[in-house]
Amino acid sequence: MMAAAADGLGSLAIDTTQLNMSVTDPTAWATAMNNLGMVPVGLPGQQLVSDSICVPGFDPGLNIMTGITPINPMIPGLGLVPPPPTEVAVVKEIIHCKSCTLFPQNPNLPPPSTRERPPGCKTVFVGGLPENATEEIIQEVFEQCGDITAIRKSKKNFCHIRFAEEFMVDKAIYLSGYRMRLGSSTDKKDSGRLHVDFAQARDDFYEWECKQRMRAREERHRRKLEEDRLRPPSPPPIMHYSEHEAALLAEKLKDDSKFSEAITVLLSWIERGEVNRRSANQFYSMVQSANSHVRRLMNEKATHEQEMEEAKENFKNALTGILTQFEQIVAVFNASTRQKAWDHFSKAQRKNIDIWRKHSEELRNAQSEQLMGIRREEEMEMSDDENCDSPTKKMRVDESALAAQAYALKEENDSLRWQLDAYRNEVELLKQEKEQLFRTEENLTKDQQVQFLQQTMQGMQQEINVLTVALVNQDRENNIEKRSQGLKSEKEALLIGIISTFLHVHPFGANIEYLWSYMQQLDSKISANEIEMLLMRLPRMFKQEFTGVGATLEKRWKLCAFEGIKTT
Repeated sequence: MMAAAADGLGSLAIDTTQLNMSVTDPTAWATAMNNLGMVPVGLPGQQLVSDSICVPGFDPGLNIMTGITPINPMIPGLGLVPPPPTEVAVVKEIIHCKSCTLFPQNPNLPPPSTRERPPGCKTVFVGGLPENATEEIIQEVFEQCGDITAIRKSKKNFCHIRFAEEFMVDKAIYLSGYRMRLGSSTDKKDSGRLHVDFAQARDDFYEWECKQRMRAREERHRRKLEEDRLRPPSPPPIMHYSEHEAALLAEKLKDDSKFSEAITVLLSWIERGEVNRRSANQFYSMVQSANSHVRRLMNEKATHEQEMEEAKENFKNALTGILTQFEQIVAVFNASTRQKAWDHFSKAQRKNIDIWRKHSEELRNAQSEQLMGIRREEEMEMSDDENCDSPTKKMRVDESALAAQAYALKEENDSLRWQLDAYRNEVELLKQEKEQLFRTEENLTKDQQVQFLQQTMQGMQQEINVLTVALVNQDRENNIEKRSQGLKSEKEALLIGIISTFLHVHPFGANIEYLWSYMQQLDSKISANEIEMLLMRLPRMFKQEFTGVGATLEKRWKLCAFEGIKTT
């Protein structure tokens, strides 16, 4: 019933019956109304107040006047109190209850003041109650505003009322300023002017804080879901190194479809420091597999370049066909503008034909310039190719090919040297294990392994020596072919003089790094490769010797100019 009363208080007028009250003693009623600050009415049978003041709709089943505009100052359209008056003042009406009657204050008086609304306020302070007002009467009056959860009444004519929802407080504030009279008594103890205001309550503030925390949690959860949705996926975890995983990874490196994933794992293992004496050979084979993948990438690049050339050729052919059709269209327009056919066209037709002809000629010229630009690019490429056929170009190409071959031999020599170092490390490990164990059958097998590894080392050493000799012969052949070239600039002659002086005071020779560190103090822009190429071009003045064995193998350059003079 309280809910129905609240709904009735916040709804529009349902019934349009008017309240009529017979007045038996007009003088007494006039005195009572005058004491309450209202205009007295003296004729029996007339309305208690005029139509402008009396509520036009009253529902006796709810014991509350209907027709009050349901406006909430916090949420417009939900509450009882309208927003602050702007132009039209709110006219309050008389409210009748079973045990009491509420009379509004004089409209000319200022509206009752209220304190600042506390957050989450559900409790109101009600002061100015009649001394004879009971808790039941207070509940009867204020339950029309909404569900009441608690009433705390004091002996000093005030109380605190807590509602179930916040918007009900706004309906209770609407009753502030009303004069409350119990029954029809005129005793001072049965009347009082109500003052309704917001009250601060710990329970309201605690519930409000709980709601704020819940909303903050929901907002954080929503943001986290949004961030998780927009965050890029995490990379797959890198597996830990083991011999089994290394064997699987070596197979993946050979598979073109799994190479990208496998090369990432290999890089992570090397950066983690998984390479040691035992695993060096296995990692070397995987690095070698990665190097072999370069050939496939170059083939793919060549394939894409070929496709690009084919696409360029197709585009050029299509552009040539389009240009041919443009020429035909322009020829049609030119034929139409000759006097033989031009005189038969009207003025408007001639204008259109002239516009079309100019537009077609502009497009034809643009297409022709584009095609000529493509042909000029092709001619430039062809001229570059022809320049490559010149003797100097051929000589450069031969030099680059020989340098590439020498570099490949050097790489192979270095790889064999590293493999030899790995075998040497394994021999040392086996020797250490051999000293720790007793002479058993296992020791005998380890001795056999040591002998086998020593034989392998000897074979590798012989192969390195053969490759070294081949590399020296190759360098000598290259130098013999280049000896007729001579010096190209004054700078090279100056460098030859400085190098000759340096090597003359070093009769046992010097490696290229030592020589380069000296030359760099004189010319910071010179490189070690440039010095080495200069030395290789003059085999009669400088010669290269190899000293040491295995890991101590070192290349040294010596000055042989005086030896060549003696022999000749």
